[in-house]
Amino acid sequence: MIYIIRNQHEYGPYEAPDIARYVEEGRLLLNDRARDAESGVEGTVEELLAVRGIRPRVRNRGSLMEQLRYIGHAFIFPKDDMERHHIMEDKRLLILAIVGLSLSIIMLLPIGGYLVFYAVSLYFATVWGLFFAYFFRTRQISKSKAVSTFFLTQLGVFVIFSGLNELNFFYAFTSAPFPLSILGYILGIGLTEEFAKMIPLLVLERRAREPQLPQTMVFYGLMAGIAFGVFEGVQYQTSINIRADYTTAFVLNIARLTSLPFLHAVWAGICGYFVGMAGLYPQYRKSLYVLALAIPATLHGLYDLFAGNFYLVSLVIAFLSVFLLMAYLRRSNALRERLRG
Repeated sequence: MIYIIRNQHEYGPYEAPDIARYVEEGRLLLNDRARDAESGVEGTVEELLAVRGIRPRVRNRGSLMEQLRYIGHAFIFPKDDMERHHIMEDKRLLILAIVGLSLSIIMLLPIGGYLVFYAVSLYFATVWGLFFAYFFRTRQISKSKAVSTFFLTQLGVFVIFSGLNELNFFYAFTSAPFPLSILGYILGIGLTEEFAKMIPLLVLERRAREPQLPQTMVFYGLMAGIAFGVFEGVQYQTSINIRADYTTAFVLNIARLTSLPFLHAVWAGICGYFVGMAGLYPQYRKSLYVLALAIPATLHGLYDLFAGNFYLVSLVIAFLSVFLLMAYLRRSNALRERLRG
């Protein structure tokens, strides 16, 4: 006698010949879980039947054409379900299509040079955006605001890094000996770049028609960071990377399209968290705005400082950045309680 186990429930016991007949009829599967009623040994239906010298074979229900006719054209080519209104309702399908096919469409466009790098960077930015929307979504997140944040950041970055960034004299310290170079990387590179990402978040928070949750502002910060990563990635691909050997350029291009924009997003997400808190508790806005800029700028600057010669340290800082953002989100309610007091 054999018990059949499905969905953690036991059925039976059944005689071995009966189970073999059920398998042949397709009512039981050879890999269904089973248990010997006498010994208590568990295994698959196939294994327990084989011990008894029984090897059932599943019967085919008709020929190939008969089986296809039975399945029917409505299931083989579900025309009704492929109509536009059904497709547009399936968000999973739309996301899958965007992720899987966007780059293939871009390849058809008559573009070259700078636009090629920008188009490919936009593709990866879209993938990151969908990823962030899934993991950091709130009821307040708006697609139009996400897109406007992305392109507003790019506009601001373009203006700032067309010459205004040179007004920050701390950039000169990046060439100074260590530890003086720390000033250049944090107050020069880190502060300038994180401030460029902070501007659209301040605009978004100020123009919001309702108080924005910190989690919402984290998402918009992530989008601002990806936007900056795209800008910087294209810059590097059309200048520094293109002068490297093929292998180095390939690795650097992939990094600039995937991992490094993610880091920019994390730092801007931290900024968004504190900007969101400042919007909810304006009586503490001075300190929260300072934290919104100082923490990402410090992490960013230290990452860049060690990236050239001590990349392991930079990697630790990268992981620390991610852990910090997640810790801030976990303690969001606790901080709000503190600021309400």
